[in-house]
Amino acid sequence: MRGAEAGRLRADAGGLRADAGQLRADARRNRERILVAARAVFAEHGIDAPMATVARRAGVGVATLYRRFETRDALVRAAFAQQMETCARALTDALADPDPWRGFRRLVETACALQREERGFPAAFVAAFPDSTTEHAPTRDRAERDLRTLIRKAQDAGALRTDFHPSDLAVALLAHCGLVSALPGDEAASRRLVAYLLESFRAGPSNGPLPDPSSLSLHNFPAAADNVRGSTTARPSPPRSPGGSRRA
Repeated sequence: MRGAEAGRLRADAGGLRADAGQLRADARRNRERILVAARAVFAEHGIDAPMATVARRAGVGVATLYRRFETRDALVRAAFAQQMETCARALTDALADPDPWRGFRRLVETACALQREERGFPAAFVAAFPDSTTEHAPTRDRAERDLRTLIRKAQDAGALRTDFHPSDLAVALLAHCGLVSALPGDEAASRRLVAYLLESFRAGPSNGPLPDPSSLSLHNFPAAADNVRGSTTARPSPPRSPGGSRRA
């Protein structure tokens, strides 16, 4: 009898372990579904999209979402953790590059490529740096120190303008963020803007031709402006009155 009882206990324990393993697997799948949904929703509606929208897209309850991610900040950071890690690694690699200008250039190109390729990432990237919470402050401060070191090395090498300031890079990334948000499919415009920015940062003469230009022109520019406001089609120009002025 004792042997049979012991056997049943072992079977019960094994079943509990299997159930726990299944629960962990389900939790991992739920988490991944939430992160995939979050990236899609943030790309479509921005990082201020309702958490309930993310939950619906993921096929989970709002309570489940909040059990996994207690705050919007936690969800945004988790959704774009890989991209943030890529940026951090690019900064580390840039510091280790024996050619500081090449390291600086690759850092800028990597950050801008991520902004271009992951539509929800630009806003998340920009939002991450002003974060002054105790949890993230050390990471932000270390990144700022490393960036200042890289800038100083490139300036000492005579490759980067002596009047370049770290805030100039923030301005450049904000400008590129606006471009890719307005024209998410125009890779040529992105590459050309990045090349222009890097040329303006250089201390020396131009380093070769720019990438091919975008097809964007003043004629089709209103379509891009409408995209910023959320419209997918350009608004027609109002008709002119007989006197030549446009009607309201």
